[in-house]
Amino acid sequence: MLNQAPTRNNIIDMIEAIFTLHGADSYLGEEVTMAQHMLQAAWLGEQQGESEAVVLAALLHDVGHYANKLPPEVLMSGTDNRHQESAAAWLAGFFPADIIEPIRLHVAAKRYLVTVDPGYRAQLSQASIDSLALQGGDMSAEEVSEMEASPYLDLAIRVRRLDDQGKDPELATPDFGYFKARLARWLLP
Repeated sequence: MLNQAPTRNNIIDMIEAIFTLHGADSYLGEEVTMAQHMLQAAWLGEQQGESEAVVLAALLHDVGHYANKLPPEVLMSGTDNRHQESAAAWLAGFFPADIIEPIRLHVAAKRYLVTVDPGYRAQLSQASIDSLALQGGDMSAEEVSEMEASPYLDLAIRVRRLDDQGKDPELATPDFGYFKARLARWLLP
């Protein structure tokens, strides 16, 4: 199914296929699987009262690892697979900017927070610190200004913080089906 071109009629099934086919994959040095990570990020967002757009962006933030020509493992071997760009590009024709832009910016949000919040780096897992170096490390003053000019900065930071929290091997969540009808409601016409 993932070899097909995505359409409005099949994109949610394609996303579900990612969770089914790749959900048990290791999450790049963390103690959770890819599915656990994305589902936890979304579930925690819901539990914390985040908007539905933030919850769904958190659910989808890492699908770019599989909608990408570079597999997720390349991060572990020292190459940035730019999964945030792949996810945003793959999903952009189907969901609004309130979901797409926080996905596209979730890596930049990590770089931003490391740069502007002195305590943030200490909250990151070792795997997230390792990938930070590949993703560009601290932002320059110019990059900080660009990030602060984005109307999606707040949403991106919210998704980033959920991304950071979604790494608990003991946290149970609903499966992908729990979110499926919500995704369908957010599909662009």
